[in-house]
Amino acid sequence: MTNKTLAIISYITIIGWIAAYLEYKKMKERNPLVSYHLGQSLGIIIFSVVLAVVTGIVASVTPSLGIILSVAGLLPLVLIIFGIIAANNESNSPIPGIGKFFEGKFDFIDE
Repeated sequence: MTNKTLAIISYITIIGWIAAYLEYKKMKERNPLVSYHLGQSLGIIIFSVVLAVVTGIVASVTPSLGIILSVAGLLPLVLIIFGIIAANNESNSPIPGIGKFFEGKFDFIDE
């Protein structure tokens, strides 16, 4: 697989991330593009889990606010689309909003 393909696959669910990560670990020459997008997509996965937990708690406390916050559940999908576009353009640009926070946080990817 090409580096661009691995970067794109990393955004497609947790299974895609695991497949891209394992393929990346097999590579002799590791590309910074794949490493960067593996970190960004893992950040989106973590963010979406935290968002789901927070939305679930708020929905159980105040059901009317939970209905409004259910629209926030689409935010990870929008971030994934931005990530796929950046990976397709072979750009190491962070995901809007949360991308800067997750830059360089996952050192185990490069080991």
